[in-house]
Amino acid sequence: MTSKDDIRLGADIGGTFTDVALDLRGTIFSTKVLTNYAAPEQAILDGIAVVTRDAGIALAEIGIIIHGTTLATNALIERRGARTALVTTEGFRDVIEMRTENRFEQYDLDLQLPAPLIPREHRFTVKGRIGAEGQELQPLDEAALEGIADRIGAGGFGSVAIGFIHAYTNPDHERRARAILSRKLTIPISISAEVSPQMREFERFNTVCANAYVRPQMADYLARFQTRLKEMGAECPVFMIHSGGGLISVETASEFPVRLVESGPAGGAIFAADIARRFGLEKVVSYDMGGTTAKICLIEDYAPRTARTFEVARTYRFCKGSGMPISIPVIEMIEIGAGGGSIAWVDAMGRIQTGPESAGSEPGPACYGRGGRRPAITDADLVLGKLDPDNFAGGAIRLDTSASEQAILRDVGERLSLDAMATAFGICEVVDENMANAARVHAVENGKNISDNVMIAFGGAAPLHAARLCEKLGIDQCIVPKGAGVGSAIGFLKAPFGYEALASRLTRLSQFKPAEANALLDDLKVSAESFVRAGANGTITCEITAFMRYAGQGWEIPVPLPDKPFGNDAATTLEDLFQANYQRFFGRAIEGLGGLEIEIVTWSVKATDVRPAVARHELITGKRTTQPATSRAVFDPASGAPRTYGIVEREGLCTGYRVAGPVIIVERETSTVVTTSFDAVIQSDGAILLIRKGSQA
Repeated sequence: MTSKDDIRLGADIGGTFTDVALDLRGTIFSTKVLTNYAAPEQAILDGIAVVTRDAGIALAEIGIIIHGTTLATNALIERRGARTALVTTEGFRDVIEMRTENRFEQYDLDLQLPAPLIPREHRFTVKGRIGAEGQELQPLDEAALEGIADRIGAGGFGSVAIGFIHAYTNPDHERRARAILSRKLTIPISISAEVSPQMREFERFNTVCANAYVRPQMADYLARFQTRLKEMGAECPVFMIHSGGGLISVETASEFPVRLVESGPAGGAIFAADIARRFGLEKVVSYDMGGTTAKICLIEDYAPRTARTFEVARTYRFCKGSGMPISIPVIEMIEIGAGGGSIAWVDAMGRIQTGPESAGSEPGPACYGRGGRRPAITDADLVLGKLDPDNFAGGAIRLDTSASEQAILRDVGERLSLDAMATAFGICEVVDENMANAARVHAVENGKNISDNVMIAFGGAAPLHAARLCEKLGIDQCIVPKGAGVGSAIGFLKAPFGYEALASRLTRLSQFKPAEANALLDDLKVSAESFVRAGANGTITCEITAFMRYAGQGWEIPVPLPDKPFGNDAATTLEDLFQANYQRFFGRAIEGLGGLEIEIVTWSVKATDVRPAVARHELITGKRTTQPATSRAVFDPASGAPRTYGIVEREGLCTGYRVAGPVIIVERETSTVVTTSFDAVIQSDGAILLIRKGSQA
């Protein structure tokens, strides 16, 4: 008899597919189901029915369900959230529209700033002022708030955001305002001091607005999802993966849904980090390409890079400042609209472009036969021979090659006087080059050389493009893990229960008071650990970080600190740690300028439960060769013409087998294209290692 603790299920709602992975005592059962936009929970329930049937268990036997979704992200991008009111300090009504006054494209005379999430007529101001040190400079005008509550109640609003100046140092006015409004309103109210208690009002205000904007929709969805699960017989708890890569309760997610904005991609990064740890790879670049987007993330020392802010819905590709800033802990990655469903088109200059618009699951690429007429990347992959039309998604979807050819020619090929094959190759080359450029930009911004990394490719579309991407980036090794097609869902199963609590307190080291810092960190620990205890009973570890800078600088760097109370010599210790980290980031510390003051801007406490150690495997290069039993014509980038590629079933390959490219290794949820430049070796855990021919691997 199997214990319920041994059965865990991960579910990831993507823009095109919903992935479900069931871990039954180490054995993974998985499936992909087209995302249902009208009722997103239905695709999860359909997927659960498939994997429980395959595993031979009842739904009631599942011990825990871990869920991630792009619903919050899509609501922000597509502006499909609630009618939201913003209540803010008098004189600061236009902060979210003025932004930082930074021109992200210096020489664009027609520069268009992204529209604020909440229009001006839905923003209300009230007198009352908290100073930068947390002192009350002006009392809160409670009578005015009573009137604002009446106006919001009569205005048909579905949610309220409250953002006051300097509320991160003293939240009393925001809490009092919430109490006054809630006496007359029954709609959810979000306050910035709880959603994002960090310095910089534009980012903080925008984050609380985003939280309020998606909160009713996400709360309704999560409640509906739990109800449907119980009706089907599931009795287990449901946890959500947040943008920072940890797990939180559904109740927390319903109150702070902005923390779910990058939850799906975070699961993929955790999946890649787990693979890196398994093989002892210290420098890894993860490549996650699904149906709607593609993501690149750098992983060092078995941990994804993290950040405190990121942008949603950038209007200029790769351009910082052109999107909607969200100020929450997040796994740092670069994301572009280049998934299997991304639409191909021709711009005014006659260049092939792809994305960011996606065909999604409804109507889907032309080859799906669900009403889609515009060519997507999946259509190009099919025309090039990378996909088997009779064995896509395990045979669940029959692909129409003729429909793909017609769509590609009609929308792209005829405009450029190209045949279907040449057009499809052009589309895929643009996709791969865009992804390669994104990877180079991300690596350079972090001071890294992308070719020094091993790639880990997952998601339904990434294994189709990974080898070609490695050729462009000069990467010699790429791992396609077992279960790559549902990698993010499997990553959910690897995620720890974790939460990061933040607080901004601008303090110069010359004025540092150890007792005050210790008290603040103790409060953050209690807050972070309380979230973790909602789902974990074991040992919890805390990572302490101070974000510091030289006085006068605009931004700060993270400085990891030991988890112990500060003593009387803390200021000297903090200075030494800051100088060392500054030198590591920028090559040298700043000296000889009259002794620049050093400031602490923000404190962070990240609490996580201790996860079991991962079994280590050695990468093997393989000497036993095997020959494909079947073949088909596939367009070969090296020769610029169709070429015979061997076709091999992944299940038929044993550990140590080496297959020479060109070959396609097929499985239920994806296919791995091994180009002429690479060989493929099956690893002891079932992963595929692509090795460049002639490399030292």
